[in-house]
Amino acid sequence: MSENNVLVNVEHLTKYFPITRGLIVQRQVGAVQAVDDVSFAIKEGETLGLVGESGCGKSTTGRTILQLYEPTEGKVYYRGQDLTEVKGGEMRKFRRNMQIIFQDPYASLNPRMTVGRIIAEPLEVHNIGTRRERVERVQELLHLVGMNPYFINRYPHEFSGGQRQRIGVARALALNPEFIVCDEPISALDVSIQAQVVNLLEELQEKFNLTYLFIAHDLSMVRHISDRTAVMYLGKIVELADRDELYGNPLHPYTQALLSAVPVPNPRREKTHQRMILKGDVPSPVNPPSGCRFHPRCPLAEAICEQQVPEWREVAPGHWVACHLV
Repeated sequence: MSENNVLVNVEHLTKYFPITRGLIVQRQVGAVQAVDDVSFAIKEGETLGLVGESGCGKSTTGRTILQLYEPTEGKVYYRGQDLTEVKGGEMRKFRRNMQIIFQDPYASLNPRMTVGRIIAEPLEVHNIGTRRERVERVQELLHLVGMNPYFINRYPHEFSGGQRQRIGVARALALNPEFIVCDEPISALDVSIQAQVVNLLEELQEKFNLTYLFIAHDLSMVRHISDRTAVMYLGKIVELADRDELYGNPLHPYTQALLSAVPVPNPRREKTHQRMILKGDVPSPVNPPSGCRFHPRCPLAEAICEQQVPEWREVAPGHWVACHLV
């Protein structure tokens, strides 16, 4: 991948949440290893899909990239600038270019604020425009996401889940960002509404040349929207490739298991479709397994998998995998 069109570059990103004990004097007794040594790059104008089971560290990865969480280790470069070294007012300038669409449209909008104030809040924080200009900008944004511009004086409880998520999208677009982390933006919505929101995101990306990190656990939806897809398991990325390459030629056993669980919309093919059933449960991120974190559940695991952490390597052009057996 050429460096000149890379917008976001993540190198060995790690985020541990400390576990403390004690009422008066608190001492750390462990850590939740939410994200552990994650590396990838996102090109300008592309959508990178990030998939995996609930609790594997997808949302934490997105929020740590945006510096909403301070990384434990690693670097995040935005247009070559190391965000982990940027503090205070300087970081505020970068935040204009990086936004997030949250997972839950019911919890991410302040119920005490009107839609107009919610969408205008980023403009007020960054002191952009006069009051009249902000109102015009909010109406423009509402129209952009397919809503009535005169809804600005209504409150979030007056809208459905899909409409609330559109309001969240409008808020994310208020500052004309380049990069948006879509943190499972459709998982809380009805299936009939999910496609509408995804189509809206695609239209906005084409119109404004946006770059997305699209976090989800719906593999079929990720295949629809993403250019490349990364698969995450227990805090580590285990495979990364172009969308068609990953879905057509999955190399990591975990990726193969995930894809085998996707229903096949053809009754004849469904009869011969082989499911890979994983044994056991996902281990705790507080005490992850040694070696390859997937080895306790992997049907192909060998002795080396238990002893040695697999190397993150490029096995074909653009196809990265962390597995001893590939």
